[in-house]
Amino acid sequence: MSAPDQTVFGIWDYVIMAATMVASVAIGLYFRFTGGKQKTNEEYLLADRNMSIFPVAVSLMASFMSAITLLGVSAENYYYGMIFVVINISYGIATPIATQLFLPVFFGLQKTSTYEYLELRFGPHLRLLASLTYTLQMLLYNGIVLYAPAIVLESVTGLNRLVSILVVGLVCTFYSTLGGMKAVLFTDILQSLLMFFAVFSVVIFAAVEVGGFGEIFVLAKEGGRLNFTNFSVDPTERHTWWSLIIGGMFTYLSLYGVNHTQVQRLLTVSTLKRSQICLWWAWPVTSVLSISTCLAGLGIYAVYRHCDPFTTGEITAIDQLMPYFVVNKMRNAPGLAGLFVAGIFSASLSTISSACNSLAAVTLHDYVGKWCTVRSSYVPWLTKLMACVYGLVFLALAFLAEHLGGVLQAALTIFGAVGGPLLGVFTLGMFTTFANEAGASVGLVSGMALTLWMSFGSPRPGPPKLPVQVDGCPFNATLPNLTPVDPSDYFYPYRISYMWTSPIGFLWVMVAGSLVSLIWRQQQPWQRAGHAYPDPALFTPPLANILRKRNQYDHKSAVQCELLKTIKSDD
Repeated sequence: MSAPDQTVFGIWDYVIMAATMVASVAIGLYFRFTGGKQKTNEEYLLADRNMSIFPVAVSLMASFMSAITLLGVSAENYYYGMIFVVINISYGIATPIATQLFLPVFFGLQKTSTYEYLELRFGPHLRLLASLTYTLQMLLYNGIVLYAPAIVLESVTGLNRLVSILVVGLVCTFYSTLGGMKAVLFTDILQSLLMFFAVFSVVIFAAVEVGGFGEIFVLAKEGGRLNFTNFSVDPTERHTWWSLIIGGMFTYLSLYGVNHTQVQRLLTVSTLKRSQICLWWAWPVTSVLSISTCLAGLGIYAVYRHCDPFTTGEITAIDQLMPYFVVNKMRNAPGLAGLFVAGIFSASLSTISSACNSLAAVTLHDYVGKWCTVRSSYVPWLTKLMACVYGLVFLALAFLAEHLGGVLQAALTIFGAVGGPLLGVFTLGMFTTFANEAGASVGLVSGMALTLWMSFGSPRPGPPKLPVQVDGCPFNATLPNLTPVDPSDYFYPYRISYMWTSPIGFLWVMVAGSLVSLIWRQQQPWQRAGHAYPDPALFTPPLANILRKRNQYDHKSAVQCELLKTIKSDD
């Protein structure tokens, strides 16, 4: 198997890719010049809160299923086995928690920025700290979302990375700036269809190549890829049922329960019930794409089981595996390579457009609105300007990413490590009445310090890959002689699976935040405002119901006391 000719794109491939970009721009233009024409922030950021369920549910999936996910999950199943698919169980466990315990709070408040909740519950300093953390997190992540697929596709297909970054970045900035949230939601539908097509096409071609869909599983089992039986409780093992279900649950909650990008989408429908339905439907849509991508990885393994392209040097990184398969095995179908690349680009478009709109909302409400007064007539234009600026910043970061080397992986690690502590802060606020701003702030800062130290600390052992073969290559190839690594030689916290990072950060914030709050007493925001009782709307529904009953009882007791005093004074 020789290296693929990199001039694989024909006229139909370019036509299909161009049509995808033109369609995205057309959707943005349509919503700019129809309906309310994006003249108000309510329409621009929240689609007038009258969206239907289907586009919101699909967008919830597309917002964080980036090209990095599609390329990475397929390679994960090829080199480490299919146990990763177990993470989809955690999504099913986390969905009712998010819909019943977290979403009602945000929907009841109807705030444009999720971090406005933290000011109402704790105070302005924590709101600023959390929103700045979110902004930095999204800037780093989306710069990589734009850069990583471009460099992977260039190395395999020859598609110029400069052109890729510019086309995707500018198109995304254009339609999300003009069309607002409505354009983002409806382009997500188109882009999600292309993402599904890209993955399904790989599965189908792999099945045809090996003689049937069932044969994929037969060959994968022979190669040890159907490794579903790891129930170890050892936290240093990379993927087990425990790490994938528990770690996946906390990761899902950090994204779909409290992350501003997702909460903003859930506020674009008219009622809480419809919003909960959106989140329920997002689970199967996300799982179908996730499982399909896992199957794509198994299919590619079945095809290359006797001649691993990474070991032979056909590809230089495992994330190039899926594009390599498309170029190597699907190139004879006119336009198919173009559809695949359009699907990969669409995964980046959906993630970046969501970030442009979400960061514009956070910047307007958490920074600009706090520091200066803006005339209401200028607010919509200022919001659009900020969405455009963020799109251009992502472009700049994508080009800078070329010179960052190992920091790319570090930035992706930041995205995961920050989620757990932020989930802990929101949980402290919604599930306790005693937690205060000092405790939550100390918990957040120390929790992120812990998770980032665990994630960045080095040296750390690399994850062991499953065996691969090169005995079936049409050219001479040998397996490298690898010296066995003894994990016990490494510092224990650096050996803990990355799947435990989010739960550890969450638990740290809960424990540290609670202890500091109990030791370092502060007035709560409602006390500073002169109210005797907290607003039940700031708490998760079970606790809110208790507070409402207690407040009613206390209020009745106070009224009765005043009545008794009045009677006695009359006597």
